[in-house]
Amino acid sequence: MRFTIAIDGPAAAGKGTISKGVSAHFGFAHLDTGLLYRAVGRRTMDGEGAEAAALALTPEDLDRGDLRTAHVAQAASKVAVIPEVRAALVDFQRNFARRDGGAVLDGRDIGTVICPEAEVKLYVTATPEVRAERRYLELSGKGSDISREQVLADVKERDARDMERAQAPLIPAKDAVLVDTSDLSIEDALATAIAAVQTKLPR
Repeated sequence: MRFTIAIDGPAAAGKGTISKGVSAHFGFAHLDTGLLYRAVGRRTMDGEGAEAAALALTPEDLDRGDLRTAHVAQAASKVAVIPEVRAALVDFQRNFARRDGGAVLDGRDIGTVICPEAEVKLYVTATPEVRAERRYLELSGKGSDISREQVLADVKERDARDMERAQAPLIPAKDAVLVDTSDLSIEDALATAIAAVQTKLPR
């Protein structure tokens, strides 16, 4: 069976947690496409050109332990606006999406650009303040010396860059189901997503 679930949304909205939960519930493969851009961004931090880094990306690059840091996130957001980088990563994502057994992809342009024909599209969001608080707690829990104000500023800066870029801006697909996690528990957000997928599964 080929069945694609596209999950988009801004940083720290909960799409990664929901994507993992949905893939586990239905037994589908999962791809965090943001990791692809983080891995490219990380390679550019070592002085490599962005397009060359995207073309040379390896599975090992996705296993680096520092891909979730704030510095790498900013680098990822910067390389993600480069058309040549996006083009280099499109085929990888589309091939993954149509693999046998079902697939869940989460990112920022899955339902609009990568998989516009996905059987299910979700757009997971939350207010900037809620997302910044989540990211602050995550980073401070890992020992990062960063203020709430700085995290909120970073979230808003990244939102602007993602939503205003010329190619594949972060916007909900017209037929996406909106999941606002601002006031939802993880369990309730996941249940909402699973219910949306359930209605589209072949009987």
